[in-house]
Amino acid sequence: AVASPASASSTGALVSVSAVAAAGVVARWATAGSRSKKSISKRQHVAVAAFENELGVQSPVGFWDPAGWTEDGSIENYKRRRQTEIKHGRIAMLATMGYITPELTGKFPGFLAPSAGLKFADIPTGLAAVSKVPALGWAQMVAYAGYCELSGPTTRAANTSDYADIVPGDYSFKVLTSSDPAEKDKKLRAELANSRLAMMAIIGMFFQDGLT
Repeated sequence: AVASPASASSTGALVSVSAVAAAGVVARWATAGSRSKKSISKRQHVAVAAFENELGVQSPVGFWDPAGWTEDGSIENYKRRRQTEIKHGRIAMLATMGYITPELTGKFPGFLAPSAGLKFADIPTGLAAVSKVPALGWAQMVAYAGYCELSGPTTRAANTSDYADIVPGDYSFKVLTSSDPAEKDKKLRAELANSRLAMMAIIGMFFQDGLT
């Protein structure tokens, strides 16, 4: 069969309309993508401008926020996350030393629980200690953790306004700080760097301990 000229013309027109529509969709998608990239770039610029001079921005990485948590430029949100980072980092440093020290220096002499005949030397290192420490020992650790929490700044969950006048990590414990601003800045930067390393280290120890 041979197609009529009218049919061929209609088919050609339909193809042309479809091509134009497709080109329009592609162009619109490209424009939206460009605007989205510009918007993300602008938010990132705001974040960098707001926090590039804060503690923890250290070479060679510089300001690094792959999750985009600082894109809103909110100082309250930043302080809340910095407070959390410092707290977790300090716990990780203590935990890391708790893993390493008994292996290097040995354990305390005497009994951990005299009534149960349990010596310090009987407590294994690492995750295996969880099942060996008596309930009263865990109660003491929980009580100390609660004291640390309650002695710090009072903040409410998901209420960033509470962080407006808070100095992250300041629990009024000034033993390791300095009255010299430059020396204090150096120590605070060192704490952040070491705490980040410790968080990675303790997770690595947990995995190694659990798998082996």
